[in-house]
Amino acid sequence: MTDLHEPSVANDVVDELRSWLSDNWDADLTVAQWWEMLGVAGWSAPTLPTHAFGRGVARAVAVQISQEIAAFGAMGAPEGLGLMLAAPTIAEHGTDEQIATFVRDIVTGQKAWCQLFSEPGAGSDLAGLSTRAEQDGDEWIVNGQKVWTSGGHVADMGMLLARTNPDAPKHQGISYFGIDMHQPGVEVRPLKELTGQAIFNEVFLTDARVATASLIGGRNNGWAVANTTLGHERASLGSGGTTRGGSAVPGTIGGNLSRRAGDFAPTPAASTKGSGRSSGSRGGAMYDVIVGIAKGNGKSQDALVRQDLVRLYSLSEIGRVSAERVKAARAAGTDIAGMANIAKLSMSMIVRLTRDLGLRVVGNQGMLHGYDQAEREVVASATGNPFLNAVTNTALYAQAPPIYGGTDQIQRNIIGERVLGLPKEPGNERDTPFSQLPKNA
Repeated sequence: MTDLHEPSVANDVVDELRSWLSDNWDADLTVAQWWEMLGVAGWSAPTLPTHAFGRGVARAVAVQISQEIAAFGAMGAPEGLGLMLAAPTIAEHGTDEQIATFVRDIVTGQKAWCQLFSEPGAGSDLAGLSTRAEQDGDEWIVNGQKVWTSGGHVADMGMLLARTNPDAPKHQGISYFGIDMHQPGVEVRPLKELTGQAIFNEVFLTDARVATASLIGGRNNGWAVANTTLGHERASLGSGGTTRGGSAVPGTIGGNLSRRAGDFAPTPAASTKGSGRSSGSRGGAMYDVIVGIAKGNGKSQDALVRQDLVRLYSLSEIGRVSAERVKAARAAGTDIAGMANIAKLSMSMIVRLTRDLGLRVVGNQGMLHGYDQAEREVVASATGNPFLNAVTNTALYAQAPPIYGGTDQIQRNIIGERVLGLPKEPGNERDTPFSQLPKNA
């Protein structure tokens, strides 16, 4: 049996990719045409199994693949939650028909996805969700509200968790659907953040419909399916990202499918191959920005600043090494319990330290922030610091990572209960029908 984790096999895969890129990359293709070729060939999401438009390779090899695409100067795979969360979940729990439709549209960038999990009364306690789905022939009628929906305003499809049996215990009466966001009864309202952006949304579902054929993983089995999604989410958030080079928002709302693929392609020099840290790493790009500012304004002479710079670098390196440990364990057919949760906690620590350290380094200038391009140019001109907005934007955004993808408190609970074997919170909610549980308690 071929082991796609072995370095020699990984080299063969990368060599195949280089040959494929030489034969197929054409900057004058449309984004839709390029993504169709990239996705069907298995290069968009190479960690997916081969029967689900992937290559079945380890994450380390997938990182090499994305770096090679960027180094070649070709446009990268589609961005977003479809590739990160929906595709691997459907590949594991979906039917052949669902893989052929949903996953294919994801890897080829035809459809963008969002995650309809959290609710106003069910955030940390996700299993307490109250959005209902009631069967009506071959369809389900959905009513409820979701919140903190990343990318909901540009999504074609949603990963929907809804209660399909209120008389079962709360973890047992949930189902997981792929729902069409372009239908009457689905209203998306953007939520403006401290940064001035609005990547999160609230979504109102009023008699929205979803076909039984879009029920993923079986009726009332949604909690198990959701945990697969959450596992991929925490691993992705804690990994520091991968290098995809130039890419774009997929789907019909993003407006990129008819554009020229070459307009999104990076130059080979822009590739971060061999840098040791991906450009998405919180301890990578922002660390370099803060170090540069500190050297420029003399704050690098402050012993406490130097100490925290070393701490930030160390945390990032620990995260990188931990990710390598996980890769090695999986290559050996094992895993390290709780590492996805630990990685998520580590990311929260890194982003908070980056916030605090960045503001200390820029001093009073940290009170200035540009919320659009014109304001950013004014701030940069007034302060003489073109990197100031990166620091203040990170500081404003830093409150989000410890919350989204499961709060820090939830990660600690999971580690305590599932890894360390500590007792669960007392209560009978796992055996009591959801309809009989007290609400807002």
